[in-house]
Amino acid sequence: MGNVTFNKVSKRYETNKSYALKDFNLQVEDGELIVVVGPSGSGKSTLLELICGFETLTSGDILIDGQSIQDKHPKDRDVAMVFQNYALLPHLTVYDNIAFGMKIRKESKKVIEEKVTWAAKLLELESYLKVKPKKLSGGQRQRVALARAMVRKPKLFLMDEPLSNLDAKLRDNMSQEIKKLHEALHATMLYVTHDQIEAMTMADRIVILNQGEIQQVGSPSEIYQEPKNLFVAQFIGRPSISLFTCKGTKRGILLEEEIEIITKKQVLEEDRNYLLGLRSEHIQIVTEGEVHLEAVLQKVDYLGGESLLYLQYKNCSFTAKAYGDVAYKKGDTVKIRLDLEKAHYFDQETKENIRRNGT
Repeated sequence: MGNVTFNKVSKRYETNKSYALKDFNLQVEDGELIVVVGPSGSGKSTLLELICGFETLTSGDILIDGQSIQDKHPKDRDVAMVFQNYALLPHLTVYDNIAFGMKIRKESKKVIEEKVTWAAKLLELESYLKVKPKKLSGGQRQRVALARAMVRKPKLFLMDEPLSNLDAKLRDNMSQEIKKLHEALHATMLYVTHDQIEAMTMADRIVILNQGEIQQVGSPSEIYQEPKNLFVAQFIGRPSISLFTCKGTKRGILLEEEIEIITKKQVLEEDRNYLLGLRSEHIQIVTEGEVHLEAVLQKVDYLGGESLLYLQYKNCSFTAKAYGDVAYKKGDTVKIRLDLEKAHYFDQETKENIRRNGT
């Protein structure tokens, strides 16, 4: 497999003069599974199209194993693409769909049979080799598309939202299949999705894009626990991070312009406005001890072992997690404690996270 270097990669469309990608810099290591995630229009698919050669760079360079691929024809770039819509040929059997590219490349019948058998066994498709795609489930069709990519044994696998057409349960199963496939092949993979759950559960590292620019690169844990800015903090995590307005004081913080919370040390610039961000698991409903505010319960989502509580304090809406049975109901007033050691403080102007550690 191969390592991939993106060196100041930019793509600008002349039609609207806007950048689909701007100064994209990234080093993908050999055997790494990188998940690129972001909202629609963030540049995810454009990135894959530039690697494949479907689009041309405006500036910058892309290198695989240290060699630039910009002057190479798409078929000579040694990459394999798995698409969202499977792109299977309906008139061919599973065997012939997997073998299609090898036949075009005029590989020998013996090599083709060996590779198809190998891929089919790995993806549990052996009993479907004589079947045509219309008789397969969505998950089986996606495995055929994966097998077709595998038999090329490319330096780089590219996956463009390959699970988005599947239902939730099948999507979860297939994401685990791709993860296992990555480990079995020691493959270098660049996986694009808009689904943060896929990103968090599959990736060695996550690249978060917004409007064509990298917001943060890191492990799932780093992205979740140490978001670089407000966009990352809000994009990653379900439910989204809860936000409170606050101001620095000599003794701590002034929350929502009226609640002073004394902290162990001064963490914010005095009299400057910030946004305080807390994950739902760091907002606690308490019956005794230190209480920071009282809020009205708007809704409870029961999820089995835990529940999400949607709360309102004046004009501020936020979410807390509770575990086990929840005795509260809509309209109840509950006491809230904020775990400020896990808080993030975002500059209201730059939206940057000014601090990623505890109080």
